[in-house]
Amino acid sequence: QVQLVESGGGLVQAGGSLRLSCAASGSIFRVDVMAWYRQAPGKQRELVAQVRSGGSTSLADSVKVRFTISRDNAKNAVYLQMDSLIPEDTAVYYCNADIWPTRWETRAYWGQGTQVTVSS
Repeated sequence: QVQLVESGGGLVQAGGSLRLSCAASGSIFRVDVMAWYRQAPGKQRELVAQVRSGGSTSLADSVKVRFTISRDNAKNAVYLQMDSLIPEDTAVYYCNADIWPTRWETRAYWGQGTQVTVSS
């Protein structure tokens, strides 16, 4: 079975940095797009950043310049470097990936979430 596991969340003061990591494991034939979402209390889950298998990236307007997404295809891992953090970044961050467990099937997988808290 396939699973995604996130790590790297924590408590940081405004202006600080955190680096989130997510690794996929299990039976994997291919990993397509990988992404980071976040959900703040009382708010809808939102897409933060995406990175495609070829390395091209996109980021939400609210985190452009401050955040960087990258991936390591050999490790089936995706990372989110978060700099210049502000309290509005406080949320549970979720890793997401479209994965082919075999060459015949594909589905979206989600990590368990990692808490990021930014204090002022």
